[in-house]
Amino acid sequence: MAAYVDELRAALGERVRTEDFERFAYGADWSPRTPKEVFPPDVVILPRETEDVRKAVEIALRHGVPVTAGGGLTGMAGGAVPIHGGIYIDATSMNRIIEVDAANQTVRAQGGATMQEILDALEPHGLWIPNLPESKWSCTVASEIACDNDSTFGMRWGKILNALLSVEVVTGRAEVVEFGHRKAHFSSSGYKVKDLFAGSEGTLGVITAATLKAEPVADGRSVDMILFPSMTRAVGYLDRLLKAGLAIDGAHINCKRRLRFYTHAYKEKHGHEPEVPDWAEALLAIILSGDRKVLDFNKKYAFKIASEMGGQPVKERDIVESWWISKHTLAFEPYKQKWPKSQTDKKFGACDPGVPMGRLEEFYRAFVATAEKHQLQILGMNAYLEHPNSIGFSCSCALFVNYRDQGEVDRFRRYFEELSRIAVDMGGTMSTYMGDTDLRVPYLEYEHGSAVAYFRELKKVFDPKGIMNPGKKLRWEGEGKCGAGAAGAGSVGGGAPAPGGDGAAGGGGR
Repeated sequence: MAAYVDELRAALGERVRTEDFERFAYGADWSPRTPKEVFPPDVVILPRETEDVRKAVEIALRHGVPVTAGGGLTGMAGGAVPIHGGIYIDATSMNRIIEVDAANQTVRAQGGATMQEILDALEPHGLWIPNLPESKWSCTVASEIACDNDSTFGMRWGKILNALLSVEVVTGRAEVVEFGHRKAHFSSSGYKVKDLFAGSEGTLGVITAATLKAEPVADGRSVDMILFPSMTRAVGYLDRLLKAGLAIDGAHINCKRRLRFYTHAYKEKHGHEPEVPDWAEALLAIILSGDRKVLDFNKKYAFKIASEMGGQPVKERDIVESWWISKHTLAFEPYKQKWPKSQTDKKFGACDPGVPMGRLEEFYRAFVATAEKHQLQILGMNAYLEHPNSIGFSCSCALFVNYRDQGEVDRFRRYFEELSRIAVDMGGTMSTYMGDTDLRVPYLEYEHGSAVAYFRELKKVFDPKGIMNPGKKLRWEGEGKCGAGAAGAGSVGGGAPAPGGDGAAGGGGR
């Protein structure tokens, strides 16, 4: 056993785990990858306090050992997979709600608290955090920040950065630093360093605590779906609603294929897929909230504008409710919802670009053509709206991938790269919620150009030895691979490169 593991045991005692069966669980997430592409860390630690994390990073820094932190491991592109081995910090053991300050509408929690645990702590005070992903029961607040995740309610409330007041971080220098302005909701003092941690993927440090801005819970909420003859018409409709002054909590534009992914409960109940008119090419799910009288007025006005623009409300409530249960409430009936029933033969795999509002239809056609080119089974596209009170798209372009078939996984990675580049060519971005991970490292400069050199210098400020989640966002600059994890599942020693590692043309899995 390596000397640094003995030091970890001396510092953290029973919170250090090295058995193969314990390490193996941390070697993969939900990204498409074959069983040979599982990369367990060399050692796992289960911290309780920030000081535990600091001690672990201090030991790692002294020995030049990689450090990867993770939460629920529900990522879709390998962001928390320890592709270079080393130390894995399981942040879920740090899940305490530190303070709910109802008077100032803030909450502070350890980094391993899930978004649902935070929601539960706020509920008695009539407050909530609107940034809620589908995975809120397993997604930790630190992971939410590190991935800059999407939310069901992004069109009104935006992404996590809109709620983030401060972060406590253990940097790659083994220093504990608080970045941000605590309970003040905004500040012009200092540099906006806390913002760097939104989407940082653990490459600058480990987020051990965060303070978030909470919001009052509205009296009522409505969820409806409207059919449109094209995605362009659906986008124009949302533009009309914004011009009319309506506050829209959330909007999701689904293609027909994607709707069927979210309606397993409907199919189980009725014995068939939901019937959608042939002319309908876009299904817009729209969420409104507010005082009951205001809500009723807004809903009627929204339907009036929809009618003027050729939209038709979905009148069969089972379709709407099946979508909402799957998307937000996740009411659990064993084997009767999209997870895990849809994953028995092939696995969900997605690319997450963002494109300008005027090119959504064009991009959808490019998605279908690219998937067909690489002979992949299309699951469908969902365009989330994630910028407050404006039209800013986060696209989930999803496929079914047989992760037992190396050839199919490789085709998925080529699709992933090609679609990422297409989005950039359209004036968009390669990633909107998964991050770059190791997948996009080989072609990151395609979007960012010479700015990548500044990214590298910025990382050195926080992580001078490059030990924090190495190989993600930027190339691993260490000497060779580190630790047993790099050799694949169940291995010790070795040194096989991670999928899509440095120099790989197609990128790897998240």
